[in-house]
Amino acid sequence: MKISSRINKTTNTGIGFHRSILASQSVHPHTSMDLQLSDRSLLKLSATFFNLIFTICCSIFFLSSCSVSKQISKQAEQLLLKDSIINTGHIGISIYEPATNKYWYTYDATKYFVPASNVKLFSLYAGMKYLGDSLIGLRYQQKQNELIIYPTGDPTFLHPDFKQQPVFDFLNKSNHINYSSPHFADALGFGWAWDDYMDAYMVQRSEFPVYGNLANVFTNGDTINIIPKNISLKIEKQNENNRDNKENILSRKWDSNDLTLTTASTPLPKKNYEIPLVSDYNKIVEFLADTLHQKISLTNNNATDSIKNTEKKLHIIYSQPADSLFKPMMYNSDNFFAEQTLLMAGNEHIGYMNDEAIIDTLLKTDLKDIPQKPRWVDGSGLSRYNLFTPQSFVYLLNKMKNEFGMERLKVILPTGGSGTFKNYYQKDSGFIYAKTGSLSNHIAISGFLLTKNGKWIIFSILTNQFQGSATKVRRAEEKFLEGIREKY
Repeated sequence: MKISSRINKTTNTGIGFHRSILASQSVHPHTSMDLQLSDRSLLKLSATFFNLIFTICCSIFFLSSCSVSKQISKQAEQLLLKDSIINTGHIGISIYEPATNKYWYTYDATKYFVPASNVKLFSLYAGMKYLGDSLIGLRYQQKQNELIIYPTGDPTFLHPDFKQQPVFDFLNKSNHINYSSPHFADALGFGWAWDDYMDAYMVQRSEFPVYGNLANVFTNGDTINIIPKNISLKIEKQNENNRDNKENILSRKWDSNDLTLTTASTPLPKKNYEIPLVSDYNKIVEFLADTLHQKISLTNNNATDSIKNTEKKLHIIYSQPADSLFKPMMYNSDNFFAEQTLLMAGNEHIGYMNDEAIIDTLLKTDLKDIPQKPRWVDGSGLSRYNLFTPQSFVYLLNKMKNEFGMERLKVILPTGGSGTFKNYYQKDSGFIYAKTGSLSNHIAISGFLLTKNGKWIIFSILTNQFQGSATKVRRAEEKFLEGIREKY
């Protein structure tokens, strides 16, 4: 009996399982509901499982991000924040990965710093946005026998670095030229150091630059040549007190283009001297007349709104590819090119040359989403009145990458071992593209870095008010960025 009972139980179990299968085929009407409930349970279980996996992945990513942030923080602490020179001043750091829209590391990244020549990145943006592929070198209007020319701020006219001169070729074949004036008056930037007026890095801005707004004096023995030729040059011998001085001294008064060359007792060596010129529009007309060997007249035909006024039917002469200006501007940190780029962008975008007006327009339109609104006062960064945050530079660089493309920026920005990086980041050539900045006790670097794991990051490091060697600070920042490239 016991055995039979077991057999029956086994048989019944088998039959019961078989019937449950049949029941799923509508033999028992209530079992369909049972199956639906089973499906819902399965869906709930699946959703719970996927949520768990998602949570785990997020946790891993979060922990990984925290780990990266902590590692970079430790690296920054050792190499930068505890540096004996840097910690006499202030530093702001922002490291951002655009692919994930995540900041890897920040330190005082929303505080304001004097950015020096990093301001040129903002001028570059204005130029790339509004100057097109080619620079407009001249606008003109032909009226019977009269040619009226309207300046555009192009700094390449008769500049020695630009061999092709289509504007000069056009004007050289023209007669009865009338210069429309004036268009711009602020030759010196807001907050520039007044006593640097003799230094070639502080060239005066103008509406129609000629020869790069520099006086070039070439000496070779007793032979002295000067460009522009109509510049007055007075030659003096050094007095009794300076007989031991073997250097020649070229000077001018701050408000005059009359030059004085004080010569040493020995014959003049072969040398080239450069001094910024006073560049008001009357002087510009004199330079043009001297260069073109014809009289240039002034006209009151004001072109403040002529760029937008189609009734005047202004013609255009293009001078140079835009990037042929932008590249030396960034590679050499050329202050003059940066200032003129901002003025030209204003001329094209708002119809006149005014750095304050174009800056205000850009900040209210194209750059309205900038995280911290800067105090932006010039195109070159010569002014210590400029105040920007590291996060704002990261924002701008990301915007430039998205609008103009990384490939174009890689041509314009210097890389390791080139331009202002000539002695830096040499083993990272082709992996870093950035802009440096330097004023006494202030340095900056902002740009792009490709890590060895193939990740592009955008960074900005602004260091202010430190006491000590700027070279040592740059080397510390170089080591910090190279460490990020190696590890991530």
